[in-house]
Amino acid sequence: MIIERMRVDKLEHTWRSLDQVSPNLQHAVIASEDSPFCRHYGFNLKVIYSAMKDPEHRRGGSSITQQTVKNAFLWPDASWLRKGVEAGFTVLVEALWPKQRILEVYLNIAEFDTGVFGAEAAAQQYFGVPASDLTLDQASRLAWVLPSPRRRTARDVNLKAVKQIRNDIQYIRWQDNYSCLSSPEED
Repeated sequence: MIIERMRVDKLEHTWRSLDQVSPNLQHAVIASEDSPFCRHYGFNLKVIYSAMKDPEHRRGGSSITQQTVKNAFLWPDASWLRKGVEAGFTVLVEALWPKQRILEVYLNIAEFDTGVFGAEAAAQQYFGVPASDLTLDQASRLAWVLPSPRRRTARDVNLKAVKQIRNDIQYIRWQDNYSCLSSPEED
């Protein structure tokens, strides 16, 4: 976030513990960004392999842990050097932090809009509610923003994509892939 302070005039950010962030957002982010999050050890090899096979595909192959490492400890470019350092840090973070801590840090440092970092700032910016009170629809809208927060906004979403995130949440619940977190909250 130090680098981001140089990029934008004002940063909005308020740290929240994981229990102060709606399970709806926790689950929407996992469904949208890294569905096997609770089952892998930092690397979603299937997605990484797909990204390497199709370099023209703009969707990255980074897990939530890798994104947390990059955002918390590294610089933002996409060089092979940074990716190598990121891989080493990812192994360390997975070994030292529980999944709940990884998700907590990610949800507090992820960029949701220019200068808007973390779940609390995003919830307030877009919906005027604390992160703990996000509904499933609001959470899905915020999760949709994450792959590209400088081009997407939770105010003007792709409704089909948001619906898919909601469906993915249900599918992951059915597979019990939130086992590393608390049980899902119903709307």
